[in-house]
Formats: sequence, C-alpha cells, structure tokens
Amino acid sequence: MYILSIVLASVAIFPLVLKIFCPYFWDDLFYLMNLVRILVTFGKRRRRKPLFLVLDRYFEQTSNHPDRAFIVFEDKSYSYRDVDKKSNKIANALLKYTELKEGDTVALYMGNEPTFIFTWLALAKLGCPVALLNTNIKSKSLLHCFSCCGAKLLIAAAELQGAVADVLPSLREQGVVVFIVSRECSSNGMESLLDKAEEAEDSPISPSRREHLTFKSPAVYIYTSGTTGLPKAALINQDRLLVAMAVLTSNGVTPGDIIYINLPLYHAAGLIIGFIGSIETGSTIVLRRKFSASQFWEDCRKHQVTVIQYIGEVLRYLCNTPKRDNDRDHKVRLAIGNGVRTDVWREFLNRFGNIEVREFYAATEGNVGFVNYTGKIGAVGRVNYFHRKIFPYTLIKYDAEREEPVRDHRGLCIEAAKGEIGLLVSRITKIAPFVGYAGNDQQTEKKRLRDVFQKGDLYFNSGDLLRIDHQNFIYFQDRVGDTFRWKGENVATTEVSDVLAMADCIQEANVYGVKVPGHEGRIGMAAVTLKAGAEFDPIGVFSQVSGYLPAYAWPRFLRIQGFLEMTGTFKQMKVKLVEEGFCPAAVSDPLYFLDEKEKRYVPMTQQIYNSIESKVIKL
Repeated sequence: MYILSIVLASVAIFPLVLKIFCPYFWDDLFYLMNLVRILVTFGKRRRRKPLFLVLDRYFEQTSNHPDRAFIVFEDKSYSYRDVDKKSNKIANALLKYTELKEGDTVALYMGNEPTFIFTWLALAKLGCPVALLNTNIKSKSLLHCFSCCGAKLLIAAAELQGAVADVLPSLREQGVVVFIVSRECSSNGMESLLDKAEEAEDSPISPSRREHLTFKSPAVYIYTSGTTGLPKAALINQDRLLVAMAVLTSNGVTPGDIIYINLPLYHAAGLIIGFIGSIETGSTIVLRRKFSASQFWEDCRKHQVTVIQYIGEVLRYLCNTPKRDNDRDHKVRLAIGNGVRTDVWREFLNRFGNIEVREFYAATEGNVGFVNYTGKIGAVGRVNYFHRKIFPYTLIKYDAEREEPVRDHRGLCIEAAKGEIGLLVSRITKIAPFVGYAGNDQQTEKKRLRDVFQKGDLYFNSGDLLRIDHQNFIYFQDRVGDTFRWKGENVATTEVSDVLAMADCIQEANVYGVKVPGHEGRIGMAAVTLKAGAEFDPIGVFSQVSGYLPAYAWPRFLRIQGFLEMTGTFKQMKVKLVEEGFCPAAVSDPLYFLDEKEKRYVPMTQQIYNSIESKVIKL
C-alpha cells in the first residue's frame, strides 16, 4: 500500500515537475512527432512509381472532393474540378498556339487572380517550370529577370501590357512569344490568351507531356534581391516543392480550413505556403488582389476565414486601423508568417483575440528553417536536437565592419555563444541541399561558405544574424550584406545605387536601410556625392528614382556628402551611416526627404522628422 501511494503521488506531481523544470516538454515532443510524420510521408512519396509530384497531389484532391471550393475570388467560387478544367483549357491553348515543350521555362508576370493559379497548374501539366516575375519590376530589371532563367514564353496580365511593351523589342530579338491575359490584343508582337483558352478543350493533358521530369527538374523560379544590383532567380526544384507542401499541414491546417491569401503569389510566402500548402491540405483559398487593412477583417468575416498569412507589416497595419467593437468577431484561429515585432505581436493578440501565431524563419533559396511551435512571443523557432541533426545548422561569430565571418588562427569559423548574435549557416547535404540561382554562378558561390568547422566542409550562408537564448529559443536580429527589407520586399542596395548614379547631378551613391520608429524592416536611404560643379537637382533625382524603381525601393532620405568613406578593402562604409540615420539633429550633412505629393526631394527638417516619428507622415 505504501509503495502504491508513492507511485500515485509521483504520477500526480509529475506534470508539475515537468512544468517547472521542462516547461516546453510537450511542445517539443509534439513537434518531434510532427517532424517524424512529415519525413515518413515525404519518404513514401519519394518512393512512389511513377514519380509523385505536387501536381499529383492536386489530382488526388480533385478526385477526392471535386466539388469543394478551391478558390474564392471577388464573390466568385471555383471548385477543384473547375480549376482543373480551366487549367486544362489554358494548357491545350498553349499546345495549339505555341511550340512549348516539356522543360521549357515560361515567365508569369501577373498579380493575384485566379488565372495565375490556372496558368501555373497548366504549365505544371505541360512539364514547364515557371519563373514568377514581381509585378513591380520594369525596364532593365524586367528584362534581366526574364532572361536569366532562359524563358521562352512570357504570359503577362492585361494591366502590365505597357511594361511589357517597353521591353518588347528586346524580347522579340530573342524570339520570345508574348501572351497577354485578355480576350483581345491589338499590339504587334503580342497575342491574347483568354479567347484562345475559352475556345480550347478542357480535356486532361497526357502524363507523357511531363514523363521526363525528375525530382531535380526545375519547378519554379522565385526572385530574391542580391548584391549584383539585380534580382536573382532562386531555383526551386520538384523535390523542394514537394517538401514545401508540408508547411501548412505541419502547423495544424486541415481540409476544413479556409485560408486567406493577400500576399503576392509571385513570392515564396504566397505561392509555396499559401497555394502549394493548400494543395496538400485540400483547403479552400480566399484570394485577394492586394492587402487592404480596412477590408481585411470584413473579408475574414464574409468568407469565414480560419487561417491567415502575414508578414510583419501586415499585422502592424491591422493594429494601426481604428478600433472597432467587432474586432474579435471572426473565426480566425491561426496566423502563420514571419517578421512580426514583439510589441506588434502582443498588441495583435490583445486586440483581435486568441489567435495562434506561428512565426517562422525561412529563406526562398535556403536549406534550413525554423517554426515557433510554442507560441513564445518574439521567437522565430526553438533549438531542437533532432531537427539540428537532420538539418545541421549553427550560428557563427560575424564581423559587421569587415562584413565577413570571424575566423581563428586555423582559418576556421567560431561558433557564437548562447545569447550572442551570430550569422546563421547550415551545412549543405543531400537532405538539405542548396541549388542556387539560375544563370548566376557567381552569386550561387557567394552563398556557399567553405571551411567552416573543418577544412573542406560546405555550408549555406543565410546572410542573416540570429540569436539563441539560454532557453534555446531562436530570435531573428538583422540582415547583413547589401540588401534590406521594406514593405515586405527585399531591396538590393546596388540596384538603387546604379539608378541614383544615372542622375545628372550625382557622382556616386552609397545606399543602405535605416530603421524607422514603429515600422518593420528598414527604409531606403542614400549618402551621395555630387559631380564637380553640379548642384543637387531635387526634381530630376525624384524623376530618376520613381521612373526606374518600384516604390518600396525608393531611397526616402538622401544625405549629401563631400566624399564617401571606404574601408581598407575599398568597400563603402555603411555601419556608421546606418547608426546616424536621418535625424537632422544628429547629421551635419545636408539631408533631403522624398515628398511624393511634391514629386521632389525637399530639405529634411526637424518638423518632418517629428511628423514621421509620430506617424503624421505615412511612409
């Protein structure tokens, strides 16, 4: 009896002991079980014959529940069967009017609309990889993005016909076929697509059209900013896309969920997590052209949305809307995304209710990712022994001034201590490969870090600084190198510098991102020198910037200097400039602010600075 009492008492206090000494035991256990389940599922699919790809999972979902709504867009609903037939029509039209064959890359230049998804599926059925072009790019960047992936055909939205026309002569020189998503097109050198698709049959596309695909075959090219001054095309192969299907289901999303997608489908978050993830779960997508803070919750209520996607800016914008009595009147139970600040996270939960926020860390081309499965506010993930064994990663010491990892006397990197900020690197293995960038071996090699912990080893350089605390939670700190993030977009500093240097009055430009109180990411700023004898032209520089760059990449602040400081290795000095920011009281050089209403740069004053800080001036 005595022994039984001890056993019962031990069982009774065991949960209490766990809570005190291992508060995240159950979270870690369930995460591990989930990870094992995903690996088992992936392993089974990889062994299936014939080859099982994302498209095959879509066929399964269409067969299992053909009448379930797949896409809801502007009060119109498309079932899985509807989407399948519409994609068949586009595929058959392309077969009739082009010489497109398996393996040919097609560039898709389109915003969020159902035709984007129909077209992507059509091209997948034809065995064609798709290059997803950012709808904000134009001119030189548009031509570069199209060309670097070797695309042979361009499909563009009707509203982007003007941007296509600007580069059409160059496209025609390359023998590129251009389709505009409209029922008619009178422009010479372009063809309409919708009329041809409507006339085409909706019969299924033969699997023989894609019979030579392998797991290593390109599936998607997603563009990410780089240090070359132009975007880089991250190659996502069929194997990687198959793995990515697990993101939503691993976070508890089910077939009964309704997922709200207002992030661009040409980015990884919208396409891979939202769209591809929904193919795995068999859920319904509520698709919106663009994010609208004022309409967000009305959409969620109207369509009974249960899962939302975000980037940090989205949650901040929602928190900045006027408070309403029905703020908690919705069915959203899960928010999944990245980049939310700790204070915004807390405010979001306090205002909009008990929504589970699943913050994650990942890079489009990266080979490691984390998810905050515990709900710990501010963290992007948690160190897990088995996760680290499968995807070997570490944080190494990084010299921000020299912009390179710190190495010891043997030439090897040094692991950052607990609580210390370090550069995230992940070993490149068969399970965690790094494929690289299309047509850009130089930038691919830059992301490879060699001789990290022993001579000859090879790691992926994330370019991100993170920190692991003493409870093993992982926190994102900052980006390194020549990119910064603003309005959810990566900005390449070299591209902005090149555009500024084209202005008649500017000799040289050093572009960097600076923090703005109350905003996510960093906004663009540039230190510039003027040509000999030239005066600053505030209207001409604005015209140059607005004519060549998307709005999120505009340098909102300019600092006129006599010369640009360089490091001993002739790299532009940025650290001090970033620290000094754009406050007139802290900077002795002339400062200018980009005034959109005036369409010019105006002298930066303390009043403007105060208005930005108090959010009277919106950025």
